[in-house]
Amino acid sequence: MRILLADQDPGALKLTAEQVRDLGHTPTEIAVELREAAEAIARDDPDLTLVVLYGDDRHALDLIEEINAYSSGPVIALLDHEDPEFVAEAAERGIFAYARQETSESIQSAIEVAMRRWREQHELAEQIERLDGALQRRALIERAKGILMERHSLDDRAAFELLREHARSHNRTVVDVAAAVTEGHALLRKGRD
Repeated sequence: MRILLADQDPGALKLTAEQVRDLGHTPTEIAVELREAAEAIARDDPDLTLVVLYGDDRHALDLIEEINAYSSGPVIALLDHEDPEFVAEAAERGIFAYARQETSESIQSAIEVAMRRWREQHELAEQIERLDGALQRRALIERAKGILMERHSLDDRAAFELLREHARSHNRTVVDVAAAVTEGHALLRKGRD
C-alpha cells in the first residue's frame, strides 16, 4: 500500500517511514508543509495518508483538512499520547482513524480500520448515486405519464403501457421515450393537439 507521511518534523517522519516499511507498506513521500502534501497527493495518489502529530495541533489539523480536500484515500492521525480534544477536532476535519505511534501493531490496526471505513463510505456513495439516478428516472417517467394522461385522457396504467409499447416497438428504453415525451411537451403550445 502506498502511504503518504506528513508532519513538520522530518526526523520523526523518517522513523515513521521505517515503521511503515516494516509493516510491508511503501511510504510514497515525506511531506512537511501543506504545499508539499498537496503536490505529493497530486503526483503519487497515495492509498492512505498518515499525519504525524508531535505537538503542533494546528499544523496537523491544517494538514488533515488540506489532504482530505485532494486525497483519494483516507487519513489517519498518529499521536504520541492520547488527546481526545485533538482526535475530536481531527474527526471533524475528516480522519478515518487514529493510532498511537509507539507500536506498529496500533498503526496497522488503524490502517485496516481506515481502509475498511473508506471502502464502506465509497460503496455507500455509489449506492446513493444509483438510487438517486433511479429516482430521477422514475420522476421522468411519472412526468411523461402525466403528460400522456392529460393529453390522451388515459389512466396511470394505460399511460405507462403506451410508453412501454412505444419503447419496445422503437427499440428504446422507457426512460428514453419518457424523456422525449417531456421534451416534446415543452415545445407544444397549450390548446393545440
